[in-house]
Amino acid sequence: MRNICMTVSYDGTAYCGFQTQPNQNTIQDVLERALLSLTGETIKVTSSGRTDAGVHARCQVINYFTASKIPVERWCMALNTLLPADILVSGAKVVDDDFHSRRAAVQKTYRYTIRCGKHPDVFKRHLEFYHPTPLNTEEMRAGLEYLIGEHDFTSFCSIRSTKLSNIRTVYEARMECELLDPILQSYAIHIYLTGNGFLYNMVRIIAGTLIQVGEGKRSSESVKDILDARNRASAGPTAMSHGLTLWEVLYR
Repeated sequence: MRNICMTVSYDGTAYCGFQTQPNQNTIQDVLERALLSLTGETIKVTSSGRTDAGVHARCQVINYFTASKIPVERWCMALNTLLPADILVSGAKVVDDDFHSRRAAVQKTYRYTIRCGKHPDVFKRHLEFYHPTPLNTEEMRAGLEYLIGEHDFTSFCSIRSTKLSNIRTVYEARMECELLDPILQSYAIHIYLTGNGFLYNMVRIIAGTLIQVGEGKRSSESVKDILDARNRASAGPTAMSHGLTLWEVLYR
């Protein structure tokens, strides 16, 4: 048996998240069906983390055990011929038997994208949350600063979370703004959050709160007060899923 590790990129628009769910179309189901077709084996795929319905991944990491003798350098090409156009695997390699894509991950980065201005980008409509009016990005940046470090993120976590602890460390929180598109008269704002782990809906709740800061409904300083409150009701709404992408996962 070999433990194979791969990177998976996907447009999550048509899927009910990564993890297998009864009677639902998920990324894991599609990957496992492709592996069954390729190897004849019933293979369980492990991921670096679950993404919700409509959420995308630039760099999801998976691993699985197989008895197949297919050379590792042929796995990606073989699997990609069996996968739909909105899922792609890359970077296949053999890893130690004790490697676990979720437990071994030490750092993850998510990106949330908002498009502001007169018109949405029709080609990126599944990847960006459209906000028709300008946002105060300087205030949003200032609000992001309060998230850096180790905090109890209860206020930025869904009440449906089952985690025993809501303490997480955010290593970096930054924002990038694209230049104004002269045709669309709009621009994209990218919020990047890097940490040792994220709670259920944490990034989307942060994004929803920052949008309110950008709208002037909250001050940048209120982000600290929200953290201190440790109460989900203190934060803003959960931003739409299609603006979120799992950007990068790092290992030791």
